[in-house]
Amino acid sequence: MRLTRRDFLQLMGVAGAAGFLTPEAIRSAWGSDRDPYEIPSFGNVSLLHMTDSHAQLLPVWWREPGTNIGVGRAWNQTPHLVGSWKLGYYDVKAGTPEGYALSCLDFDTLAHRYGKIGGYAHIASIVKRFRQELGDRMILLDGGDSWQGSATSLWTRGEDMVGAQNLLGVDYFVGHWEFTYGQERVEYLIKHKLKAKFLAQNIFSIPWQDPVFPPYAIHVVRGRKVAVIGQAFPFTPVANPAYLIPHWGFAIHTSHMQKMVNECREQHKADVVVVLSHNGADVDKKMARLVKGIDIILGGHTHEIMGPRPFIENRTLIVNTSTNGKVLARFDLDVGKGRLNGWRYHFIPVIASFVPAEPIMTAYINEVRKPYANILTEKLASTESLLYRRDNFNGTFDQVICNALQQELDCEAAFSPGFRWGYCKLPGESITMEDVMGQTAITYPEATVTEYTGSEIKNILEQVADNIFNKDPYYIQGGDMIRVGGMSYTFNPNETIGHRCSDINVNGKRISAQKKYKIAGWAAMKKVEGKPVWDLVANYLRREKNIRVDHVDLPRLTRNMQGNRGIAFPKKYGI
Repeated sequence: MRLTRRDFLQLMGVAGAAGFLTPEAIRSAWGSDRDPYEIPSFGNVSLLHMTDSHAQLLPVWWREPGTNIGVGRAWNQTPHLVGSWKLGYYDVKAGTPEGYALSCLDFDTLAHRYGKIGGYAHIASIVKRFRQELGDRMILLDGGDSWQGSATSLWTRGEDMVGAQNLLGVDYFVGHWEFTYGQERVEYLIKHKLKAKFLAQNIFSIPWQDPVFPPYAIHVVRGRKVAVIGQAFPFTPVANPAYLIPHWGFAIHTSHMQKMVNECREQHKADVVVVLSHNGADVDKKMARLVKGIDIILGGHTHEIMGPRPFIENRTLIVNTSTNGKVLARFDLDVGKGRLNGWRYHFIPVIASFVPAEPIMTAYINEVRKPYANILTEKLASTESLLYRRDNFNGTFDQVICNALQQELDCEAAFSPGFRWGYCKLPGESITMEDVMGQTAITYPEATVTEYTGSEIKNILEQVADNIFNKDPYYIQGGDMIRVGGMSYTFNPNETIGHRCSDINVNGKRISAQKKYKIAGWAAMKKVEGKPVWDLVANYLRREKNIRVDHVDLPRLTRNMQGNRGIAFPKKYGI
């Protein structure tokens, strides 16, 4: 039975009693008389894409970055646009639901106006509606980073998220953080639990160089052949511990991608070729320049919204679909024999207060969370500040983690990894154990204390910076700049390795090359011993009881960053 616009809005009206907006309120909030989830029919194939949910089964707050600097060809180019620059590029008004989804501007105000984003029960309602409208022409694709990022995903070793994917009806899936559960666990879940087909053209066995997973699938939709090629995160053994996946080799494998595209086109007579990628946007752009014959790249990893319209590189349409379930992307395609005749792209914010929770998914989520309820809901502290992570440099939640490491481990300074996942907390909210796990839930959480010389501190900063701000996208290995506590420095993203970081200070004093400094850290790339970082942060919060972040250890950016549209608040960086 087809769910009509009227039926959908009536459902939302009924849901109003449970806290959802009425249809009239939805139209008023959206600023028009339209149903934002009603999409006119076009073409004969529809792709629905989500990525980087990071195991957030429930709706969360998510602030877009205020700093996202691109270098080289990426200078002032999407997705390295923030704030008003991003809204202007996509012609989206500030203060609207779309503006709330796209920008960091006025986040506190708009968060209270529109509410949390994502949540698998709310995503399920949209997916269910589209599936009823589109039937077998719809393909649901998950771009990865779905099994990691929460306490329950860590404690069930990904299985709670596999169940959610199965209920959604995901057709195809690729991965990155999934591999941090170890190759045996990943293989078990894929073979015995996951209903979706896991694809990866760029993972080969060591030493035999055999494909570990199917590289692609041919999905027939109403007589048309859609080739879906999987591209897992190519730098997994660099960005995450290699010992977790000792027998699998990862790379971009551009030449093999070209071979797979040709094979799909020539042997299987594919009418359209889609790459389900976890490369990151800049890597996807370069791959599109080098590989011929890709029609669409559905990207992940960068957590940026490349919408409401795709980026076009070498005739390839490239999108990235945000994170934490914040946005779904829908391509409606007119696929002819051997070619893509036309397309329509739809950027679909998932604002939980606008969408009723789907009952079956809601029941499932409640069931998988039930055994952990007492631990998850423990109140540790309250916050007076907006706590967020996502930025090129320290976010306020990162600062809390660094402060906790310094105090709990009695160190002069602290390093914390520049992970892109980790949701927000609004001023006045309680910080629970679940929130701490939402920033730290990894399989290698041990906190350590290391004595580094001044030269070694500079080398660490330079090496991480080169992984993020290299002008060649194929050397960008993901994440944001390493977070620091008790440390400051001057930074020039446009420089080369060894020259980006200068004037490094620890506790206000210039470092000495040979002097040793006691530095706390976590998420080591080799096996170490130590307390889990979440225990240290929880202890710190219990003791502090009230959190206010008045200072963030941000670098001083050099003046050549003036005019960079990846910086929304230049005064924060002294420019």
